[in-house]
Amino acid sequence: MVTKTIITLLLTLTYLTSSAQRDSVKFSNDIFSGIYSEVYQQPLTISYDVVCPYGKASRSGMDFYNNDTIKTSDNEDYKNNVWDKGHIAPAADFNCDLETLYKTFTYLNCALQHQNLNRGLWRSLENHERELAKDNCVSIVVDIVFSPNSTKLITGALVPDGFIKKIYINDIIKESYYFPNSPTIKGVGYDYYRVCND
Repeated sequence: MVTKTIITLLLTLTYLTSSAQRDSVKFSNDIFSGIYSEVYQQPLTISYDVVCPYGKASRSGMDFYNNDTIKTSDNEDYKNNVWDKGHIAPAADFNCDLETLYKTFTYLNCALQHQNLNRGLWRSLENHERELAKDNCVSIVVDIVFSPNSTKLITGALVPDGFIKKIYINDIIKESYYFPNSPTIKGVGYDYYRVCND
């Protein structure tokens, strides 16, 4: 009886240890790197260089995929709500070819981003970074902002409060922006959300 109880306890502890979600996990591939929170099921930061400002590969038929070793958000988190599957490292910055483009569709590179922001000023700022990359070496760092008041979906993922994007040209920070994760103000451009470089 004692042996059976000890074995049961060991199996329970093994299960709890293996299913524990990590606060921060570093990840990288050959086009971007970052830190992911399995607890939030969202990225915390992602860094990348704009490599294909003239790319034309089509993203038609591509959708986000899960990672085998890191617990991420999934399609259920984005159903029937205002949250887009927001690329943090934009697909259009990596559309040199289908293989490179597909690497951006991992959920490691995906945040719950308000549809108005994702399809509006965030997209405009991504276009701006590609324009800059036509004549410069452009590197980007995006920090995803959370707080104790961040909303947790019933599916388990935490909705970011906002996004900080820093644009570096030739390794010198040139522009920084903070966007709340909400509808943007009508009639303003992305420069309205520009903040001091730090």
